[in-house]
Amino acid sequence: MSYEVAFSTSNQMGVHMAVSDKAKDVAQDTQEQLQSLRTMVEQLLNDRVTPALAGAADKAENAVTSARDLTNTQVANVSDKVRGQPLIAIAIATVVGYLLGRISS
Repeated sequence: MSYEVAFSTSNQMGVHMAVSDKAKDVAQDTQEQLQSLRTMVEQLLNDRVTPALAGAADKAENAVTSARDLTNTQVANVSDKVRGQPLIAIAIATVVGYLLGRISS
């Protein structure tokens, strides 16, 4: 019987080692798959997302520049009109101020 117990214990250790080796192999495969996936995601970001974000940033910068230019042009136009007709500008400012005062009270 002691031979059977020794054989059984030895057999269990062998099975335990086989399972342990299999678990290590699965863990290694998982690590390799994760690394491969990480590499693919980085490549996708570099190839597609980064250029798209750069393009969007360029469009936003162009829109801001256009808005700034338009605002500067409008300010210059209003300034020219105020300088050309100061009494009308004062009258308009007075009416707007009166209306805002009436609305806010």
